[in-house]
Amino acid sequence: IADEESGFNKNLFCIPKHYEEDLERVFIPHGLILDRTERLARDIMQDMGGHHIVALCVLKGGYKFFADLLDHIKAVNQNGDRSVPITVDFVRIKSYC
Repeated sequence: IADEESGFNKNLFCIPKHYEEDLERVFIPHGLILDRTERLARDIMQDMGGHHIVALCVLKGGYKFFADLLDHIKAVNQNGDRSVPITVDFVRIKSYC
């Protein structure tokens, strides 16, 4: 997405009432995020080849994305020609600074 991108009009989306006054535009639609997450999962599986995958989630903010990404990785793994073992773990960081 380019820096100059103006986003999409919020009237094109179903926005929860409690966000309507606070939201001006939608920059990245949910469907696009899901599509890119699925593409990332395919790229990870292709790049890792047959190697064991260790997936590490940084709590708390990354959990939803991490879960979606793992779901896509598992789907690619199940539908592929070979199965790759996946280990999942979680870490909590005190500060990002």
